[in-house]
Amino acid sequence: MNLTTAQEGKEYIIQRIETDDEELDAFLFSLGCYSGEPITVVSRRRGSCIVAIKDGRYNIDNQLAAAIIV
Repeated sequence: MNLTTAQEGKEYIIQRIETDDEELDAFLFSLGCYSGEPITVVSRRRGSCIVAIKDGRYNIDNQLAAAIIV
C-alpha cells in the first residue's frame, strides 16, 4: 500500500521508496523518509497530503505520496 491509500491519523512504517529519480530519492531522504521510519498521514488536501515524519510536517503531492510504500 502507498500513502495515497493510507488512513489519516494512523502511523505506518515505510517499507520502501519506489522511484527511478535519484533527485527525488535524495529529497525524500533529506526529509527523513526512508525504509524503517514511521510516517503518519495527518490530513489530505486536493492533490496532496500532509505527512508527519520525525519532528516535522510536510505537504507532499499525490505523485510523491504514491512513491512511498508503507
